[in-house]
Amino acid sequence: MKARVKWVEQASFLGETESNHAVLMDGPPTAGGRNLGPRPMEMLLIGTGGCTAFDVVSILKKSRQAISDCYVELTAERAETEPKVFTKIHLHFVVKGKDIKPEAVEKAIKLSAEKYCSASIMLGQTAAITHDFEVVQLL
Repeated sequence: MKARVKWVEQASFLGETESNHAVLMDGPPTAGGRNLGPRPMEMLLIGTGGCTAFDVVSILKKSRQAISDCYVELTAERAETEPKVFTKIHLHFVVKGKDIKPEAVEKAIKLSAEKYCSASIMLGQTAAITHDFEVVQLL
């Protein structure tokens, strides 16, 4: 995997992926940024959410769960001193669909957390990661 990050101006950087996608990242105004995009650490957090949500949706589909929506809300705490690594991350999954089995959701989250999600497994080396979920049954 390759990526390129190019300085644009002030505290703005353009991240370009090997798959030909780009995202603008920017720092806060207090650091010379103009608030034009997410902060790099925010990108790391949403990347983790995307990684695990991808796994959970894929696993639930393979287990023939009729999901119609899935999202994960992430809450993170960082160390107070440099390097300000993530120290705690909580992931709250919301899965919607018809006749969704809570045990299938729990298993999908566990598989992602312990086996498939490279991002959360890597961040788990410095942060305590917790999970919970809710299932919204649709008629």
